[in-house]
Amino acid sequence: MSGFCPVISSPRDLIGYGSEPPHPQWPNRARLALNVVVNYEEGAEYTLLNGDDRPETILSEVGSGAPAMGTRDLAMESMYDYGGRAGVWRLLRALTDRGIVPTCYAIGLAFEQNPRVAEAFAKAGCDFVGHGWRWIDYARVSVDEERDHIGRCLETIERLTGERPAGWYTGRMSLDTRRLAVEHGILYDSDAYCDDLPFWMPVGRTSHLVVPHAFDTNDSRMARNQDLAAGSDFFDYLRDSFDVLYAEGLTAPKMMTVSLHCRLAGRPGRIAALTRFLDHVLAHDRVWICRRVEIARHWRATFPPPAEAP
Repeated sequence: MSGFCPVISSPRDLIGYGSEPPHPQWPNRARLALNVVVNYEEGAEYTLLNGDDRPETILSEVGSGAPAMGTRDLAMESMYDYGGRAGVWRLLRALTDRGIVPTCYAIGLAFEQNPRVAEAFAKAGCDFVGHGWRWIDYARVSVDEERDHIGRCLETIERLTGERPAGWYTGRMSLDTRRLAVEHGILYDSDAYCDDLPFWMPVGRTSHLVVPHAFDTNDSRMARNQDLAAGSDFFDYLRDSFDVLYAEGLTAPKMMTVSLHCRLAGRPGRIAALTRFLDHVLAHDRVWICRRVEIARHWRATFPPPAEAP
């Protein structure tokens, strides 16, 4: 079966590959492609210091709530600061000590405020995915502003790392995000959570590649008042996800994304769970631990895009 999802009339594709997904033919007969993502957002979140009218309210050590409009939240700022001051370095050590090269989802303003972090990711051999100029909700801004932010993000990452991002992931996307990313020559985006394999979809007259992201194998679940309150819960969920996908990989290999945030997984009480999981993965053979751009390039080579629409 090909790597194309069917074109349907609905704006949502509820069908996908169905019961017979394509065999991805991962390199070296791998049963699973595993990509570790490190999100770097610190300093680019909502804050009056960035000209916003509100402080940040999500993805921290406290539960989400309504923002206190017009005021700074010093506790929230400090929790975000932890990611750039300490968490990112602990995460990078845990990965590089095991020979694992992650993908970096990079916010342009966050890199600009801490260029040493950008340099460290580049030195580690990471690939880069543009994650927005700011860590804000892009459904709240105009199309022109979002277009400008995408360009500024891509330019900043390239200037600070020497590599222009091949991928895009906003996270807090608008209805225009994917089209604007395509306008900027993006190879693929990950603003979707709907499959265990990449897929092509039409964007205007172009066949565009989507490499789906994941919210379940994501440390953000420990910051959303959800069930993964302890590091051990996170480890159990990651291990079970890996084990099921690895077993399926005998006949139908898939991909798995583990998404981490420096201010969350970079905390001592959570890094232990992550390292236990990584050691569990490394104890298995036929696992392709890869960067996200490698998945995108492999998919394009194995399942070339359909012809453009007339």
